Amino acid sequence: MFALVDGNNFYATCETVFRPALAGRPLVLLSNNDGCAVARSEAAKALGIKMGAPWFQIAGLVESDGLIGLSANFPLYGDMSNRMMSLAAGLGPTQEIYSIDESFIGLDGMRGDLVERAHKIRARILQWVGIPCGIGLGGTKTLAKLANHVAKSAERKPGSYPANLARVCSFAVLSADEQQAVLQATAVGDVWGVGRRIGAQLKEGGVNTAWDLARLDPATVRRRWSVVLERTVRELRGQSCIPLEDAPSNKKQIAVTRSFGRSVSELGPMLEAVSEFASRAGEKLRKQGSFASQVYVFAHTSPFRPPPQFSRGVMVPLRRPTADSALLVAAAIAGMRRIYEPGYQLAKCGVMLLDLVESSLYQAELDLEPGEDRDQSHLMGTIDQLNRRFGKRTVFVGSAGVPQAHEWAMRQERRTPQYTTRLADVPIARA
Repeated sequence: MFALVDGNNFYATCETVFRPALAGRPLVLLSNNDGCAVARSEAAKALGIKMGAPWFQIAGLVESDGLIGLSANFPLYGDMSNRMMSLAAGLGPTQEIYSIDESFIGLDGMRGDLVERAHKIRARILQWVGIPCGIGLGGTKTLAKLANHVAKSAERKPGSYPANLARVCSFAVLSADEQQAVLQATAVGDVWGVGRRIGAQLKEGGVNTAWDLARLDPATVRRRWSVVLERTVRELRGQSCIPLEDAPSNKKQIAVTRSFGRSVSELGPMLEAVSEFASRAGEKLRKQGSFASQVYVFAHTSPFRPPPQFSRGVMVPLRRPTADSALLVAAAIAGMRRIYEPGYQLAKCGVMLLDLVESSLYQAELDLEPGEDRDQSHLMGTIDQLNRRFGKRTVFVGSAGVPQAHEWAMRQERRTPQYTTRLADVPIARA
């Protein structure tokens, strides 16, 4: 048995926990530089606001419909997620944190009424953290995900599913006829593992619901589409094919990209930006115990601004795989110098680390430059520890420049206080 715990409208709810007046209001959370909507409350969805809608296109709803736009407060959301996940872990012996607001729980060996236990865990998360969530239980991860969809839909849209399935839904306690009715009421596009393109192909073939998908022959599905969709079909039938991952797998590439708070046309600020991004990417690389073999650097102008337009990138191979920030920054700087051209108003740049390998692998060859093969792992580890203990950019590479002077820094004019992660922002209750 598996359970999926999923926070409702997570980003918007995190803001509402500390500002209760936002409850029921149309609220959108904006991306870096307050560019577009990355999360929406239910009231904002009811206004027809789509995910990714540019702020300048929906800003008129502020006056007409009371829309509220806030800058995304990612440190707050990350901390609230940690609190929620620690409580969700009490539901069963194993846990896989699937995303910032979703967590699979393994229920093998658990006794008693699991539905009642799920209701208690849900109530505890709501009381202790303030996040309402839906919980789905099923014999496979796909069924648990589907049950979670049912639990949240039955609460948000009365009549879409039976009212007794709201908030907590378990396929295990439903009769065969009830399970069939739920699958028939679920669009095939709402099934976990069915993407938009495959969903359209399925509908063209007359497969419109989860029930239709579950009745397909798995071997035929594999031949026509993929082994991934075959697993989905088998899981809908109750055959567990997707195991619980207790530890997240290493990323195959690491990227740090940012849109600038204002356009940049000079080389100096661009070198500062890629130095900062390469340093952050290096920290992520060391955290997962990997080395990078290549560094990709890119920059471009805004597609929403008039010409001239610029978009260019370059791959910089490294002599040997490394996680040394100094070498990664040097490669990023070399790449930016290669692609930069004056006369353009650049709006975004980024650094990607590619061809990642395990840090236990060491590539040796003749020394072509004195000191190139020095082991800097202890230095990098010390820098990472200092930055974790005392805050980001406590120690940083000099080419990244002084943070207060960055003309490319992000614009987050609408961000709320970091209530739980910054001491100066902790709310104070006064008598």
